[in-house]
Amino acid sequence: MAKLDLHRLHLLREVHRSGSLTSAAAALSFTTSAVSQQIAKLEHEVGVSLVDRQPRGVVLTEAGLALVGYADSIDRTIEAARAEMDEFAGLRRGQLRMGTFPTVGASLMPDVVLAFRARHPDVAVTVISARREGLLESLRRRDVELTLLWDYPWQEIADEDLSLVRLMNDPTMLLVQRDHPLAGKKSVRIEALRDQEWIVRDEHPVADVLRRVCREAGFEPRIAFDANDYQETQGMVAAGIGIALAPQLALSALRPDVVAVPLAGAPKRRILLAQLANRRLSPAAQQAAAVFRSTAKRRAAGRITETPATEEQP
Repeated sequence: MAKLDLHRLHLLREVHRSGSLTSAAAALSFTTSAVSQQIAKLEHEVGVSLVDRQPRGVVLTEAGLALVGYADSIDRTIEAARAEMDEFAGLRRGQLRMGTFPTVGASLMPDVVLAFRARHPDVAVTVISARREGLLESLRRRDVELTLLWDYPWQEIADEDLSLVRLMNDPTMLLVQRDHPLAGKKSVRIEALRDQEWIVRDEHPVADVLRRVCREAGFEPRIAFDANDYQETQGMVAAGIGIALAPQLALSALRPDVVAVPLAGAPKRRILLAQLANRRLSPAAQQAAAVFRSTAKRRAAGRITETPATEEQP
């Protein structure tokens, strides 16, 4: 049997409903001749007679009635599919899968998830956290549709398979004890820190930032403690072991005995939203991308310093 034409099935249903070729033609804005030809082609496709032509109209044969039953079932399935797709398009169901890294997973990402869920409570949200290479791999495997990434000027991400949007710049902050002489400064220059001892996260991007800014100022940093995370870093700063650098977004839970001071001239990392360049985003991911942009814009506009400002440290 040849492939069935769904439009001809729909026409057969209308012939059955109206009881004549002429009435079916009028309802569908066809000519009677065109309807007759299409019914004939459908009969040829299925290999049996479907319509019994009578003096006062037409009636369907037993085979025609059986085929109309299938046509009804097909129409119900199509309508159900359309309704379900409308739910996805209208964000009344579906799933959003995103990636993040730890420092924004504790700051920017929660704001995004809360804002998205407030607008689209019926969409299930899944977030994974990993280092940059793990996030890129999840994106390529299509485990996530969107992911947050970061880079610095000397290691900018350049990948033609990715579409990147810069959400915001994340400045580098200096962490000092609450009673440190620098705690009340508006900003501090790295040259003023030549004699300080440092707490650093070894083999972490912030360690690279520290080495670069110190070497540009003409000295090597003296490392007093290798920390495992930013909470441990803050603890050692509070204990007076040394001072430290951290991205501002890593300081969502700043200890009350630690102060974050802007470091003048320090590099800023870019916070990026990434997707596969050749992948069309789902409606949920499209809406999430807009939420990322608006949330990042509000956060960047609302930044304040942690301590009262005085004169700049030379």
